Amino acid sequence: MRALRELFQIAGVAAIAVTLLTGASCKKESKAQTDTGAIQAADDASKTKVKEDPKKPVDMTPVPGIDVAKLDEKSQKLFFRLVDSFSSPCGKAHSLRTSVTEDAECKRAPFAARYLAAMIEDELSEDDVRSLWEAKYKATVEPKTFRLDGVPHEGSDAAPIKIVEFYDYGCPACQATKPIIDLVAEENASTTAVYYKQFPLTDKHPNSMSAAQAALAAHAQGKFHEMHDVLFEKSPAHKRADVMRYARELGLDMTKFETDYDAAEGLVRADMKEGDDNGVEGTPSIFFNGRPYEGPAHQRYFGYWIQEDLAVNRP
Repeated sequence: MRALRELFQIAGVAAIAVTLLTGASCKKESKAQTDTGAIQAADDASKTKVKEDPKKPVDMTPVPGIDVAKLDEKSQKLFFRLVDSFSSPCGKAHSLRTSVTEDAECKRAPFAARYLAAMIEDELSEDDVRSLWEAKYKATVEPKTFRLDGVPHEGSDAAPIKIVEFYDYGCPACQATKPIIDLVAEENASTTAVYYKQFPLTDKHPNSMSAAQAALAAHAQGKFHEMHDVLFEKSPAHKRADVMRYARELGLDMTKFETDYDAAEGLVRADMKEGDDNGVEGTPSIFFNGRPYEGPAHQRYFGYWIQEDLAVNRP
């Protein structure tokens, strides 16, 4: 894991941060995309972008708890301009700055300001910063409820933070997201559980159903994570003969595995229906305590969501 973490630190956030924003995931062919998250927020942000007077001086008064010393002068001005133009993350009729400095009841405000500063520090464009911030703090989406009993997961069922991922073993975007999700689970093990839902896009990846069945058949023998790793490593080699070989290499009981593999199609289709019923249009689709995760695709930002939820919503 250390080497992987160093890889992401070297690569930086900006290069991968807009993966979820731009809809660069694997999409279903049969339906139009439901634009209720970051993409819609991007459209809204472009329509409602504040027209600011370039001659108006930027208020550079420090915001309590936010260290912008590491930002260059241009980035500092962007932060202070946006902290004054963004509205309260608690839906009140004042700015984010006012929320931080004067509204003690708005517990989200300090987190929202740190989120803003982090995105600017990571050199996201102003448009991306605006749309991602809007998606997190302005989107009005009712939390979804998912079946979690018996679902493969990492972490405790009692964890206050539950992340649900709908994914496809043949999807390159899911393959790219996997190490990020692995790090989120590792770094937040005491507070966060990650649940894995099968959503094979067989019109694009014909053998993904086989991979999903293999994952659940391995889960029946307590080897989900081992098979999960192999299926992504070997993607897209997911034909029945392929996954049977992986099972043998993992030392699974092959008689049981073959039986469970055949029976798992119904479980996979149940996950797919649940995804369809909850607006999943592609993979990876990630839900954070029932709410679509519309942040940058980096463990740092998952961490911000986790820290905020623990502070704001937990006793």
